Amino acid sequence: MAQTPLYAAVMTLPTPFLAVDLPVLQTNIERVATWAAGRGVALRPHVKTHKSLQLAALQLAAGATGITVATVGEAEVFAAGGFDDILIAYPLWVDAVQRERLAGLASRVRLTVGADSAEGLAGLVGLDVAVLIEVDSGHHRSGIAPERAGELAALGSELGLDVAGVFTFPGHSYAAAEGPARAAADEDAALLRAAESFRAQGIEPRTLSGGSTPSLAFSGGEANEYRPGVYVFGDAQQWELSTCTPEQIALTVHARVVSHAGGRAVLDSGSKILGADRAPYASGFGRLLDHPDARIVMLSEHHAVVELAELPALGSVVRVVPNHVCNAVNLVEELVVFDASGEQRERWPVSARGRNN
Repeated sequence: MAQTPLYAAVMTLPTPFLAVDLPVLQTNIERVATWAAGRGVALRPHVKTHKSLQLAALQLAAGATGITVATVGEAEVFAAGGFDDILIAYPLWVDAVQRERLAGLASRVRLTVGADSAEGLAGLVGLDVAVLIEVDSGHHRSGIAPERAGELAALGSELGLDVAGVFTFPGHSYAAAEGPARAAADEDAALLRAAESFRAQGIEPRTLSGGSTPSLAFSGGEANEYRPGVYVFGDAQQWELSTCTPEQIALTVHARVVSHAGGRAVLDSGSKILGADRAPYASGFGRLLDHPDARIVMLSEHHAVVELAELPALGSVVRVVPNHVCNAVNLVEELVVFDASGEQRERWPVSARGRNN
């Protein structure tokens, strides 16, 4: 698959900006949709990665059964945009304000929400929502032990809730070495134990939901629904984990070389557009798509300092791959979309930007 070349048109656009290579994006969407169809599982992509109505529509058109969001605010944006099957994959704490918002959403869309405690379930009573119990598959963030899922499901049923199943996030797939494979195995084991605990309570789980982009290729099949997000764009983390190739990276920050001070290239893309994430295994604060050996070695708000053998010319534009694409997208108002010829096709607003509650 050929990457769209660095097109001359970018020289006329103010930098830095986020550019989407549409052919690569479409290939990424189709690849994972084909994978899910071949496995006979549902694909419910996590749209917090891109927060874009236009991009989510492409995912649904390719076969996704619905979408996943992280917050009530994101759900509201996508519901207003016409998306009618939404999972909030988060253990919500429902106060009076959240309750009113969830009720409004549930009156318009098929809404599923997460819970991982008796108190969380109690807050959902009376709402027309389905519930997934969150279980911990090894990331050790939120979620209960898989063996306890059944007792929590039984409590939810006693409260009159529609407990549809379980979900988990194998977030320890974002680790070096064997992280993705190990996390996928842990996910399968956790979902199996959770399903058994449901059945021990006389409840058949309809949904066993998992998935992360790094672990997807290693998933063993206990889940019947997967929720990857970053696969649409790729980023430097995925590149360094070898879960995507440079040719599969569909989003880059286009940045201008503004200085050669100190014998290094200084770009106008700092942490306010790249984000500041740097995983323990990351070799820098980002990478350059067209210079695989280059590394961003210093990052401040409006400067990225790059070490590479041959300096790009002052005033030239380079394509920077952020470490964590989800954070980069949330820092901008729009994505500039380019087609296979390198022509600017359209601009997509980041519609759910900043909807963190």
